[in-house]
Amino acid sequence: MSLMTTLARLEAVRSGRAEPLATVRHRHLAERPMLLVPLAAAGETAAPLAVALGRDREHPVVLTVPQPLDRDRRFAFLAELADHLLPYVEGFGAEVEVREREVKDPVTGEKTVESRELVVDAPQLIVPNQGGVGLLGLLGRSTWFRRTADDPDPGPYPAPARVPLLGRWLTHFHDRALVPGSSLLLTMTGLLSRHWATGQSNLEDQHLGALLGWLARGPGERGDRAALRAETARDAQGQLLCPPAGPATDPAFDTKLLGPAITRYDAARELGDASAVKAREQEIHELLSGILLPVWRQLWQGLDLLRTLPEAAHVAERWEGDRWSYSAHRERLAAGEPPQPIRDDAVTAARRLAQREREQTKVDLQEALDDPLAMAEHRLAGEAFAGEVVAVEPDWDDRGRTPKPRPLVTVRTPDQLHADPGRVLHRANGPSAQTAELVELDEARGQLTIRLLSGMGRRKDPEPGSVPEPGEQVVFTLFELAPRQSAPLPEPEDTPWTHGGPPQ
Repeated sequence: MSLMTTLARLEAVRSGRAEPLATVRHRHLAERPMLLVPLAAAGETAAPLAVALGRDREHPVVLTVPQPLDRDRRFAFLAELADHLLPYVEGFGAEVEVREREVKDPVTGEKTVESRELVVDAPQLIVPNQGGVGLLGLLGRSTWFRRTADDPDPGPYPAPARVPLLGRWLTHFHDRALVPGSSLLLTMTGLLSRHWATGQSNLEDQHLGALLGWLARGPGERGDRAALRAETARDAQGQLLCPPAGPATDPAFDTKLLGPAITRYDAARELGDASAVKAREQEIHELLSGILLPVWRQLWQGLDLLRTLPEAAHVAERWEGDRWSYSAHRERLAAGEPPQPIRDDAVTAARRLAQREREQTKVDLQEALDDPLAMAEHRLAGEAFAGEVVAVEPDWDDRGRTPKPRPLVTVRTPDQLHADPGRVLHRANGPSAQTAELVELDEARGQLTIRLLSGMGRRKDPEPGSVPEPGEQVVFTLFELAPRQSAPLPEPEDTPWTHGGPPQ
């Protein structure tokens, strides 16, 4: 947790209301995303119990499993989930744009132009919390290689044909959710806690009702009291008034309501009474709907809060990366490639790790450029400064054939920069990739002097607008404003046998 977030949480404790951590929205939100509230059976982490899903606030689809231990009913549930989810997930491949790029042959060095299709838009799934992401990943991995009724040797408990395809898509969404800055699969608690700080811990923020208690409390009510009520308030039957957002259900609900209802369902099946079985199924469906629908409404409430923030400038760039990811997975499915392996080889694992580290650095940089509150964390840490230009002194470097402009800029700033003279600085609100050198620090007067080194054109005189004028606000950082590319990794067949390659 950063110092700014800690200070915001302390202020939330003092004021009793959530404090903003951002001035813009740092994640992409689709116009009509697919919302899911998944539940799993207690003691069976990969046994689905129910799900509420849809894109219409007023008309969610609720699917339930009356007996999660019944494999036939479990796969029937997954097939029904696939019937509702796959048309949405696969419905973004019709409209594409063609992108061309130049690729170099690693052997001959010859350059060719390669054309690839990029979808114009991509699907977006939103679940209540991180537990929902984990459950979707478990459901995906448990259905990858499932034998179906269409196989020559289906074996016991064959799954419907579309269930393995659902598993491959869920696995892709789960893996993409691990990439920093991705918006294909989002958690509502993660979205809200990124943009607002509450007076409770990160673990307590995983309770969607408690988190919304801080953000949407009643008039004159403190956030901590609203959160406590959401976590603990129960009705006359001992059931929570604000059900947890899953994927596990409340133990009191399992013991007093759901467990006896499933027992009655099993008894009706033993007797072979079709009408009684149908009645017991409807009873379980209504019980589970009663704890899914409040969370469903909370998801939409969270979306309404997030839409009050304008979208950050770099969000569209990161969403394009999600579109490329979706397009690539769609092409792999169309080509008939096998499912993702359960465990990556050494090279693939290293590439995944490098990608996530690179994306995390990229997200941190872009959020700092897009949001003054995000940049304030770096300023507070002494990694950046912002201030007003008070003087500009023209100067040139005459060591080359043509004099190069190297103006001296004096900036008045309240920030304390942790750097020595000679350190390279990077301008965050000026010409692209403009660098400077720290010349002098005058902490007594709250001023510093820097020498601009680049971003002023190729002529003797700087291009108009490339040198800040007195009275202009500038922001410089000690860190580079673009992530560096990691070193290339070998192909799996070129690694030693200890890393998955061929034996010697």
